[in-house]
Amino acid sequence: MLSGPFLDKNFIGSTDDFDKSKIVLLGMPFDGTCTNRPGARFAPQQIRVESVGIEEYSAYFNTNLSDLGFYDAGDLEFPFGAPQETLDIIQKNTDEIYRYNKKILGIGGEHLVTLGTIKALLKHFDNIAVIQFDAHCDLREQYLGVELTHSGVMLQIAKLIGFENIMQIGIRSGEKGEFELMKKHSTRAFNPDELEKFRNKSIFVTVDLDVLDPSIMSATGTPEAGGMTYRELMDWILALKKYNIIGADIVELAPDYDIAKVSTATACKLIREVLNIL
Repeated sequence: MLSGPFLDKNFIGSTDDFDKSKIVLLGMPFDGTCTNRPGARFAPQQIRVESVGIEEYSAYFNTNLSDLGFYDAGDLEFPFGAPQETLDIIQKNTDEIYRYNKKILGIGGEHLVTLGTIKALLKHFDNIAVIQFDAHCDLREQYLGVELTHSGVMLQIAKLIGFENIMQIGIRSGEKGEFELMKKHSTRAFNPDELEKFRNKSIFVTVDLDVLDPSIMSATGTPEAGGMTYRELMDWILALKKYNIIGADIVELAPDYDIAKVSTATACKLIREVLNIL
């Protein structure tokens, strides 16, 4: 028997006791419908490796990761180039997590993975709202004739839960028709006070990392200038703490586009803070 110590391949601060955990960290390494720069499928593993470089302690929430009781389940395995089968796998595994009375923090992967999670949550909650942090509307009916893509994930979710249960934050890119759709249904929000609209909802939070400005988050498939600072995003995360958050995901990191790994380190720190609102 080797004595070590050994570098843990799990996210820093995770527990090895699934039964006693409250949250399950689940990697979703899929980027099969990426419409620009691929590579988000490499994010979950790179995030785990980079996580050893951050502290367990959150100065925002005055907590240590090891006190939160989250279990790192590793990465799901998906059939290459098969979005529907991928969504089915995510839905099945998310359903199992909630049957064990735990919450999910999904790590993508591209944004389409969120759809599989929401489909599973509909079995467990009847008043779901989704809060989307994103540079893009993600409301396209199709992309090059394909319906299931990361550029249309929020439209697919709206078909399931209704536009009145969607809030979109940080949006600054999309087609004219998408912006008209947001205006028609009043889905955009600009101030954390607007979260009060979902006071009595079961809220799922989905963070597309391109909501951050490319000067902070360069390693993403479709960077868009004019984004949030990390501190601005954290103002929203802190505000969400007082609401009923039933799950979350963080998606669209494509780590190989930032050789300095600043983007991946930033994603790790955001994961630490989002774990604190679950």
